[in-house]
Amino acid sequence: MKYWRWPSAAAVLLVSAHASAQSNVLIYGIIDYGLNFVNNAQTAAPGGRTGSHQYAMSSSIMQGNRLGFRGTEDLGGGYQAIFVLENGFDIGTGSLAQGGNLFGRQAYVGLASPYGTVTIGRQYDSAVDYIGPLTGAVGNGTYALHGNDINNFGNTYRVNNAVKFTSNTYNGFKFGGLYSFGGVAGSFGTNSIYSAGASYSNGPWSAAVAYLRARDPNRSFFGNNPNSSATANNLGATSGVQTNPVYGAFASAAYYQVMGAALQYSVQSLIVGFDYSHITFGDLNSPSSGNLALTNPRGYTGNAAFNSYNLFARYAITPFLWLNGSYDYLVGGAIDGKESAKYHMFNASVDYFLSKRTDVYFMANYQIASGVDSTGQPAVASYLTITPSNTPHQVVLRVGMRHRF
Repeated sequence: MKYWRWPSAAAVLLVSAHASAQSNVLIYGIIDYGLNFVNNAQTAAPGGRTGSHQYAMSSSIMQGNRLGFRGTEDLGGGYQAIFVLENGFDIGTGSLAQGGNLFGRQAYVGLASPYGTVTIGRQYDSAVDYIGPLTGAVGNGTYALHGNDINNFGNTYRVNNAVKFTSNTYNGFKFGGLYSFGGVAGSFGTNSIYSAGASYSNGPWSAAVAYLRARDPNRSFFGNNPNSSATANNLGATSGVQTNPVYGAFASAAYYQVMGAALQYSVQSLIVGFDYSHITFGDLNSPSSGNLALTNPRGYTGNAAFNSYNLFARYAITPFLWLNGSYDYLVGGAIDGKESAKYHMFNASVDYFLSKRTDVYFMANYQIASGVDSTGQPAVASYLTITPSNTPHQVVLRVGMRHRF
């Protein structure tokens, strides 16, 4: 990583030999790319759809691709002005990620102090900040995320127009919260998002809790990118070749809520952990979600709730060779007489580090689904970024390479 030192604005304007503050800008990034094999992916067919093998290249699976700029300026007295601009991209096509946002991963400015940090802009919610590092997706990547990242522990969705506070760490304890202003005249709460979380580390033990609630989530949370729609379902197609059958038909919720907790134990070369989340899509059939014919084609009312349980382990055979595994069980979505769906996800990976910055990896993933999914059809296996299966089963294999700079 390289640091670029820029003189302060005062020094530039006054051509002074003595700068009143010290500024630093760090340029950093991650490039992740690989080849996938999917044994059964939905394809359109006369009278409906079928399933076929699929070979495809894809980005951002072990970690999201990014190019970032992180800056600090020392203001004295323990205070610093800070900023982060972080772009996401697809290396295969060169296109912008996060729905076409130039700095779609993060974009904020703020003030760090002896008491904590306050930032404003497009940011991560508290579930991402506190629980995200203690999940099976660390080491197993995107395909280990619970039910198409239904709880956002994998940071699929960001929060716009947010004010965030993050405390300093006190004897291993840290806490914080975020609030996003909806910006609707005459209604303070419309399109608002808020979250809070805390973490604690003591020796080999780490634990975290978090809460997230989004009002009008189809617009404020799932639909806050340039390519999003103010009226359509921003969770994707729920008929034909599907995009997100796990919870895509619940886009008409008046609110989306996540409560989660995680626990991790690390000893020598072994890491084991567990996380749990309860997810609610509340007050379905909300007119504020958009065109109800598109956001709620099945006319659901009431609440659809899910519970997710995840166990994971990581083991270092050598400092350069890691084995990773996780198991996730997701159940829920029963509503208006529709039964629940159940999803069992098994994930394993081997990760070999060629250097401190570059590694190659192999992933093997298997999923079994049962019951009835959000679209009212027999549940099919579905991974984030992968075309859902046409059956209750799906295998995804990947060989990839990651480089950090």
